[in-house]
Amino acid sequence: MKLRSITLLLITELAAMALWFVSAAVLPEMLREVEMSSFRQAALSSAVQGGFVAGALISAIFNLADRYDPRRVFAACAITAGAVNALLLIVSPGSLLAITARFVTGALLAGVYPVGMKIAVGWGKDDRGFLVGILVGALALGSASPYLIALSGGADWRATVAIASLASVFAGLGCLGIALGPYHGKAARFDPSVIVKAWTNRRVRLAYAGYLGHMWELYAMWAWVAAMTAASFSASLPLPEAERLSKITAFTAIGAGALACVVAGKAADRIGKARVALLAMAVSGSAAVAAGLTFGGPVWLTVVVVVVWGISIIPDSAQFSALVADAAPPEQAGSLMTFQTALGFTLTIFTVQATPALASAFGWPPVLFALALGPAFGIVAMARLQAMK
Repeated sequence: MKLRSITLLLITELAAMALWFVSAAVLPEMLREVEMSSFRQAALSSAVQGGFVAGALISAIFNLADRYDPRRVFAACAITAGAVNALLLIVSPGSLLAITARFVTGALLAGVYPVGMKIAVGWGKDDRGFLVGILVGALALGSASPYLIALSGGADWRATVAIASLASVFAGLGCLGIALGPYHGKAARFDPSVIVKAWTNRRVRLAYAGYLGHMWELYAMWAWVAAMTAASFSASLPLPEAERLSKITAFTAIGAGALACVVAGKAADRIGKARVALLAMAVSGSAAVAAGLTFGGPVWLTVVVVVVWGISIIPDSAQFSALVADAAPPEQAGSLMTFQTALGFTLTIFTVQATPALASAFGWPPVLFALALGPAFGIVAMARLQAMK
């Protein structure tokens, strides 16, 4: 039952999270159809983050993942998100309606990703790092999938949007077949004071701090890695070839992180979640700096650096959530993990929106160097958590 439920959870998480970067994956094709300001280009991605924050805050304050059957919450949100995302097929790209649809899609995904973690941690304690690790791996692969879909669809960006929307609907239906594990905890009543533990519980607080450092870097990289590599590759390749290679690089980098989550999850259950998170941030921060140093250089070198960055940038995400689940009572874990993601994605609104504007003003290398500041902050938090007895 555990294997079947976790496998189905991974499949549904992967399918639903394809919605996240669908606009970033097809942005070049959208721009060939309509003119769009740099602000609106960024808003198509950052609106998802903004919506996710709003949805996650509502979910955390009202304890939705802990008070209600998480499978039904997941199903309702994934199906509705797929339907809302499909509005991109009929509204003008980059319009206020399109950006609003992306915001609502993000809000609904707050009922998918954190709720999926709530289901996962209910299936284990000793292997919790691995369970959350493979779930985040599915999230990474799902987030990468629009780039692969866009490659197969060519200039027909609407096909990518339609496929991602249908995938989320099927994910919602599939989630209803998942069973809840023996460690699943349910809150007996509405208790908004649960989120106060984010400040009063030092272990939870340090896990939150590490997560914020991680999120400073993660979604800015994921959202703009294709644009950044296209700009780098265009120094030595024709633009169409540079754009095609940038999509392949983006999919490879983000998708490879999924495999790293599995390995890191296994290691975390043996050597400690905080230690694995610290090591991952050390590598990802170094890779961000290396990406800045190699920008515009040999294409093969940039590809290698970016793939290493993609591999190392995501495995720590699962461990921050698992650390919160370990430190919190089972009946409060879902709300505290959801609130954690709300804070993290609030930060990403700024980084995703600011990244292309700063790159336009100062060039990509300084922006890539600045992204390394997040992992440096997170490393300090994890070192302090490791020092606690």
